[in-house]
Amino acid sequence: MPIKFSSEADLAVLRISGKLVKKEFDQALGQCKALIEGNRKIKILAVLENFSGWESADGWNDMSFADENDRYIHKFALVVDAKWHDMAYAFTAKDLRSIPIEFFDGNQEAAARAWLNA
Repeated sequence: MPIKFSSEADLAVLRISGKLVKKEFDQALGQCKALIEGNRKIKILAVLENFSGWESADGWNDMSFADENDRYIHKFALVVDAKWHDMAYAFTAKDLRSIPIEFFDGNQEAAARAWLNA
C-alpha cells in the first residue's frame, strides 16, 4: 500500500490506507525532510483511511527522524479512526516529543487542518 505524499506550501500531507509498510514510511519521511529543507518549518497532516495497522518489521522504534527534525516541525495532526488513537499515541511517541501532536477522528480532516493553521 503506497503512501500518497503531497505538499501544500509548508504542509506535508500523507494519505495512508491499508497496512503501513516500513519501507514506504521511510520514503515518506524522506519527502518530509526535503520539504523541511525547502521551507525550514513545516506542519504535517497524516490521514489514515481504511487503516489496518503496521507491518511487522525491524526499525519501527527508530526515532532518528524525530530527533533530527522535530525542531523544524510546527505541528503534527493525525486523522484516524478512534479505535487506533491509543496505538497512534504510542507510535508517534507523543509524550517524548517537543512538538504539538493532536489526533482527530477519521471524519475530521477539516478540523485537523484548522488546528494546523491556528
